[in-house]
Amino acid sequence: MTLRAMTPADLPGAVALQRACFPPPFPADLLWSEAHLQAHLDRFPQGQFVALAGEQVIGSASALLISERNWEAHADWETTTGGHYFEAHDPRGTTLFGADISVDPAWRGQGVGRALYQARFDLVRNLGVVRFGTACRIPDWLEWSVAHRESSKQAYALAVVKGETRDRTLTPLLRMGLRYRGIVEGHMDDDESGDAAAILEWTP
Repeated sequence: MTLRAMTPADLPGAVALQRACFPPPFPADLLWSEAHLQAHLDRFPQGQFVALAGEQVIGSASALLISERNWEAHADWETTTGGHYFEAHDPRGTTLFGADISVDPAWRGQGVGRALYQARFDLVRNLGVVRFGTACRIPDWLEWSVAHRESSKQAYALAVVKGETRDRTLTPLLRMGLRYRGIVEGHMDDDESGDAAAILEWTP
């Protein structure tokens, strides 16, 4: 595996990776297109990474800089990022916001995601910004809520933080050193997560 900055040549592979990583019921209209990824490169090339096995894109990470006010608002994904074209990118922003990370299902558990996050943490240090922040899916909430007859995403997230249950997305990120800060409701259309997301941050 090699990890480097994304280039225009990587865009077809990164788009194909999205389809493999986020199958239905995840809404297809929320996935990146080549035009979206090109806009990310145009706005903030330092924040876009790919992981490769040979010439195959097996991982990608997309990020932008957002203002302190934007970060503290903890709004929905569309508002926070400015949409698929990252129109909320602020070159003077204090938070490196992780809008997406994707790892080929065949390569999960082999350090690809950790390497992409380390590249983000290194970028936070290099840019001298306050933090890395993100709002991550909680896709195992739906099954847990049925089993426990408890619809609260906050209760679910706290159970994950305490190690009482495991979430396929949130648990690995906590193990990477990100800290849980709460839940944002109505984050994006995502039935598995109840449309919610867990707010996470990492500081140097």
